[in-house]
Amino acid sequence: MSLRPTLDFLLYDWLGAERLNQRERFADHNRETFDAVLDTCERIAREKFAPFNRLVDTQEPQFDGEKVILPQATHDARLAYAESGMLSAAQDDDIGGMQLPFLVESAANTFFAKASISIGSNLLTTGNANLLMAHGTELQKQVFALNEFNGRFTGTMCLSEPQAGSSLSDVVTRAVPDGDGHETDPLGPRYRLTGNKMWISSGDHELAENIVHLVLAKIPGADGKPVPGVKGISLFIVPKHLVDTDGRLTGERNDVALAGLNHKLGWRGTTNTLLNFGEGKYPVRGGAGAIGYLVGKPGEGLRCMFHMMNEARIAIGMAATMLGYAGYEASLDYARNRPQGRPMGAAGKDPAQPQVRIIEHADVKRMLLAQKSYSEGALALALYGARLIDEQHTGTTEAADEARLLLEVLTPIIKSWPSEFCLEANSLAIQIHGGYGYTRDFAVEQYWRDNRLNMIHEGTHGIQAMDLLGRKVLMENGRGLQLLAARINATIERAIQVPDLAAHANALGQALQAVGAATKAAWATANPTEALANAVPYMQAFGHTVLAWVWLDVALVAHAAVASPARQGRLAAARYFFHYELPRIGAWLQVVRERDLTCAELPDDAF
Repeated sequence: MSLRPTLDFLLYDWLGAERLNQRERFADHNRETFDAVLDTCERIAREKFAPFNRLVDTQEPQFDGEKVILPQATHDARLAYAESGMLSAAQDDDIGGMQLPFLVESAANTFFAKASISIGSNLLTTGNANLLMAHGTELQKQVFALNEFNGRFTGTMCLSEPQAGSSLSDVVTRAVPDGDGHETDPLGPRYRLTGNKMWISSGDHELAENIVHLVLAKIPGADGKPVPGVKGISLFIVPKHLVDTDGRLTGERNDVALAGLNHKLGWRGTTNTLLNFGEGKYPVRGGAGAIGYLVGKPGEGLRCMFHMMNEARIAIGMAATMLGYAGYEASLDYARNRPQGRPMGAAGKDPAQPQVRIIEHADVKRMLLAQKSYSEGALALALYGARLIDEQHTGTTEAADEARLLLEVLTPIIKSWPSEFCLEANSLAIQIHGGYGYTRDFAVEQYWRDNRLNMIHEGTHGIQAMDLLGRKVLMENGRGLQLLAARINATIERAIQVPDLAAHANALGQALQAVGAATKAAWATANPTEALANAVPYMQAFGHTVLAWVWLDVALVAHAAVASPARQGRLAAARYFFHYELPRIGAWLQVVRERDLTCAELPDDAF
């Protein structure tokens, strides 16, 4: 089984990637150049990533007191990725990019996520550089972003702190002006930072010349105290090694020290760190604190950082998707080759008959169909999100604005739905393997461990749910939700004309009405405590409705295709989702509609 035919169908048959070549930005591309990129990434992932997925899981990063030690395979994989040009694939030609549609870049990166999610630090590097391209000065772009795109530097995002976690308003890292003339530093207003940052992925390593940390910190007010709340947060570039205005290392180590490595359940190949800024381990330029350069305006750090956070959330959704897909492939292969049990006939099982492969058992087919519907549906959704990003950047003014708002509404789903249900796919993959699934002799236990992190990565399930119900469906007077409903209804109107899909269309219409009614009921009292008490069940129902829409839209294209096993499989996965999954939204939405406070009101001493 190969991922490529599924990608080709979604890219070309469903999303019409070739039509993007009619736009000026992508005019030099065609199906041949897109396929060449996919071929290259598929090969690199097969040769440099996949063979070492177990190696990086067992040979975790080690800190010898001075530097982080990683397997040679990690160095080789990152170098191959950087040399492929994928770090700058969607960037302008004149800065060394390929001007690829983000849709094609996202599709190409699926090969790496599926081969070994924890080898590289590439998603954060690209997101870091993209943030600087959007919010940095021209020199910050030249010195930091472009050197991340070309592979010389890597990047991180430093948000969380040991005492604050996801509560960013409680960060206490401080930034104070670095003496006279700090405002005129060519790399940006110069500050000294002190504080600690926790859970920083790829926070220290020797994979590149430099690491560009993007750090949230608070600048003290006139009274010398940090401004409370998120409005007091600013954003700073804090390089591990100081550089000059040409991007050359000056030989000065910045005061950023690795305090220790976190050893996680999964993603073990990626260094995860506690970093100390300005503790004095590496005194720099005769002053106290790590040198950092302000990005954007003071107090607007979180607004700038959301550029990277939202990109990272979509990337995490894709990572979860591909881990689910990898588990599906592994369990499908196992089910096709593992003999066990005998079919049930009218007289029961005949022990004289030979064993059958377990894929011939109905319950195993159920588990495989569930995995297929979760992982392929999530892949389609993530690629649809990537297509919206292309529309936002290259579409007409009206189309770009609609794409922006649709992406606002869909981002919590793109991040969280795969993180929950592709994790469930991994659990089913273990189940299909039986007792062997729990052993390290088979890859599925690692896929589950790697995927379990994604419900927490880049904002927990609960945070995404409150963002969806508390902000996204309400923003701009609910226009984003209205736009999404209009697109879902357009698919329903097309599918209702196809007898084989009409029942699915009717079911989706009912689900959409139920989500709309629950949204209104949740906010009927305008009390956030009541409305958000069941935000996660709301997001689960909302996500299932969106995935049903995606499957129906995909099914319309599949239904019109020539007969083939792939066509039959896609239509069966859509049917499974409508028959087994979509009906689940009723229980989720009931507690939302009723503003059930069972959980919210229970006092802690009752647990």
